[in-house]
Amino acid sequence: MQLNIETFSNVRGGNAFFKAVTHPMAAEKGCALFTRLAPMGRVAVYDPENCADALGQLYDLSGVAIAGLYAQDVDAIGRTALGHRAQPVTALKECAADAVLVACFDAERTIAHIRHLLPDGAVVASLDELRLPDELVTNGARYLDPINFATNFVFFRDAGGLSTRLVTANYWSGYGARQITIWCVLFDQAGTAIARWYEALPQGAGAFTIDSREVRRRFRLGEFTGQIFLHAVGAAGHDVVKYALDVYGTDAAKLSLSCTHDANSWPSALYAGLPAPDKGETVTLWIQNSMPCAIPSGTIGLNLMGDTAVSYLPNSVPAFASRPLDVATLLPKARWPQQIEMHAGKYVVRPRYEVRGRGRLRIAHVNVERSDLESDPKIAELGNLLGKGYLLPAPVLPRTAWRSLALPTPMSTAQQDLPVALIVYDRAGREAARHGFGRLARRDSIAVDVDSLLNGAKLPDDYGHMELVYDFARGGGADGWLHALFRYEDRGSGHAAETSFGAHVFNTVLTYKSEPQSYAGRPPGLSTRLFLRLGDAPYDTLCHLIYPASTPWHADSATELVLYDRAGREIARERIAIPCSGSRFFRYHEMFDAKTRERAGDAAYIVVRDITCRLFGYHGLIGRGGAFSLDHMFGF
Repeated sequence: MQLNIETFSNVRGGNAFFKAVTHPMAAEKGCALFTRLAPMGRVAVYDPENCADALGQLYDLSGVAIAGLYAQDVDAIGRTALGHRAQPVTALKECAADAVLVACFDAERTIAHIRHLLPDGAVVASLDELRLPDELVTNGARYLDPINFATNFVFFRDAGGLSTRLVTANYWSGYGARQITIWCVLFDQAGTAIARWYEALPQGAGAFTIDSREVRRRFRLGEFTGQIFLHAVGAAGHDVVKYALDVYGTDAAKLSLSCTHDANSWPSALYAGLPAPDKGETVTLWIQNSMPCAIPSGTIGLNLMGDTAVSYLPNSVPAFASRPLDVATLLPKARWPQQIEMHAGKYVVRPRYEVRGRGRLRIAHVNVERSDLESDPKIAELGNLLGKGYLLPAPVLPRTAWRSLALPTPMSTAQQDLPVALIVYDRAGREAARHGFGRLARRDSIAVDVDSLLNGAKLPDDYGHMELVYDFARGGGADGWLHALFRYEDRGSGHAAETSFGAHVFNTVLTYKSEPQSYAGRPPGLSTRLFLRLGDAPYDTLCHLIYPASTPWHADSATELVLYDRAGREIARERIAIPCSGSRFFRYHEMFDAKTRERAGDAAYIVVRDITCRLFGYHGLIGRGGAFSLDHMFGF
């Protein structure tokens, strides 16, 4: 039941056509178009861009009598879509059609080219009827410009004593954008749009927040759990809305605290890295449909990683609706540290999951599992040139307060084994411990506690970081898409947080397959611009910056922590130096004094800037009773 639609290409990027026809406002217009065509009689479809099949999967065309399918590209003649084999458009005149649907945007020129081929008296329609209003279009000259669809979905809830708060900044201003407006629509759990509104971002690099409690008050809503669709108008440089999202307790659940970050805005067929529940825990996966059509029953499925037996959800999920799925209903025997693979059919963007246990709750996300990769033998041969090559850094939080655990997670269908090792470094970049996992089979789920690796040894200043790297001592394959889940537990309260991410090549001028990645422009990416959101009272903010290096780079970073108020005005800056292969842990309240924090005010944020090296960062909040959150930061 998977959608046969290209949503994202790692070569070409996001598919703007896909976003154009699934946009919530376009979806309403699409339904109206096909309802209008249904009583017209026989409808011929001219498909110059080979997108008719996608329309048939996303919209109900059962009431439209398709008279024939016509193609422009000679190579497309004979292909099948909408139950018809494509004929050359030059044969369109012979079709006894009452209407012709030209299945493309910016169709005026396309229609002009075939006007002499139209059946006599035929009504002509096109996908321009799905166009967004001009106030939502950034580049009016080319409708399918990706910048016209700078969008994203946000898990959003205000229910059961839990609230959510989205925080970001107008990072588009750094790419020349002037005025940014965000169009927002909030869908409830049933997929009904219960609120729509515009938000004007401050000019310059000002902060932007959406708090679920304020949304409830503004629109006089009851409790809700669902998702917000965001569309940024006037964007430049990035066609994805990036954000940090905090989920926090306000009433009986006040000790709950967690954070997650922006979802990929392109649905995937597979996701992985979903942890099975530990003893006394319940893991709930949120199925949030990002499509204008229902997810058919038997489409969403779960299996233990490495097991071919898939259990499917028997229920359908309406368009834009949200459904909680207790993973134990499909996989009752799954237990931590086992990990679960999700079959999503390209209906959902990166899903969130919740873990409830010990009276607390945490939320995190799974990751895209790629099916377009193959094992690359050259990765094993790159050691002399790229040193550690692909590496995945994560914090070892101050050990007096927290436990730190690592679980390697297969994240592509090509990964039938994982030859990996885990290296622990102290804050100065000195290796403190190493663990060879060996050649893990796909079904192996082995979590390692850093305490056991250090075996009683101390770390200077009580913290450091770890890196997951390839280790080919026992052979095995690699494709560069190396991932892991990192779990952190407060030693006193038992509150936990977890985050997951993938490996990259860091801090070498040599490049391989677009690595080291760059925020903008060509690789290598050798500079840093990270967004650190700050929690308002009563929360403090933690930050753990890591200076990973595949090969030796500058001995120390030249890192600036620039504090801005909500209007984007610089309040203060601090300079820190992080040793190569080292890290720096700090709290906002320790880095900036009370008077400076008061000047910054609410909704302040920090930009971590370094023009000498690429840093990787993690951030979180610290609350009452041992509650804390942690996730990786985003750059722009």
